[in-house]
Amino acid sequence: MAIIETEATLHEAHRDNHTHRDVNGGWLRPAVFGAMDGLVSNLALMTGVAGGSVGQQTIVITGLAGLAAGAFSMAAGEYTSVASQRELVEAELDVERRELRKHPKDELEELAALYESRGVDAGLAREVASQLSRDPEQALEIHAREELGIDPGDLPSPLVAAVSSFGAFALGALVPVLPYLLGASTMWPAVLLALIGLFACGALVAKVTARSWWFSGVRQLALGGAAAGVTYALGALFGTAVG
Repeated sequence: MAIIETEATLHEAHRDNHTHRDVNGGWLRPAVFGAMDGLVSNLALMTGVAGGSVGQQTIVITGLAGLAAGAFSMAAGEYTSVASQRELVEAELDVERRELRKHPKDELEELAALYESRGVDAGLAREVASQLSRDPEQALEIHAREELGIDPGDLPSPLVAAVSSFGAFALGALVPVLPYLLGASTMWPAVLLALIGLFACGALVAKVTARSWWFSGVRQLALGGAAAGVTYALGALFGTAVG
C-alpha cells in the first residue's frame, strides 16, 4: 500500500512539474522581435540624425516619426505574414480533408504505415489507425500533425501578432525618445537609457530560452550599440558632406 501511495505521489509530482511553455503561440515572437527592433532601429535612426549635428527638435521629431512609422510597418508586416501562413495551412488542411473524404481507406493505410515505420507492430498499427480514423475531425487532426507538423486547433492569430508587434515596437522605440520628452538636451541620456533597455530586453528573452541572462543581455547590447555607432558615424559623414 505504501508503495502504491508513493508511486501515486510521484505521479502527481511529475504531472504538476512536467509542464511546457507555449512555443506555438502567435504573440511571443512578434513581441520580442518588435521590442528589439524598436529599440535598435529608433536608437540608430536618432544617433544617425544626431551625427549630422542637427537641432534637438529635429532629433525628437525624427524619433517620434520613427516610432510611428516603424510600429505601423511592423504591425502590417506581421499581420500579412501570419495571415498568409495561416491561409496556406488552411489550404493544405482542405486538401487533406478532401483526401480523407474521397479516399478514406488509402488514408487509413497511410496512417497505419506511418505508425508501423515507428516500430509499432503491423496489426496494432492498423488497429490504432482504424480507431483514430472513426472521427473525421480527429482523423484530420492526426494526419495534419503527422504529415504537416501542425495542430489545426492552435494556428497563430494574425491580429494577435499584429497587435503584439505594434505595441512592443512602440514601447521599444519610445525608450531613446523618452529622455528628450522628459527634458534632456543632449543625446547621451537617450543613448544610455536605450543601451540599458537593450541589455534588459536581451536578459528578459533569456527567460524563455536556454541562454544565460547575462550572455543574452550582452549580445543584444553589443548588437544595438554597434548599430548606433555605425549610424552616428554615417550621419556625421553625410552631415559634413552635405554641409
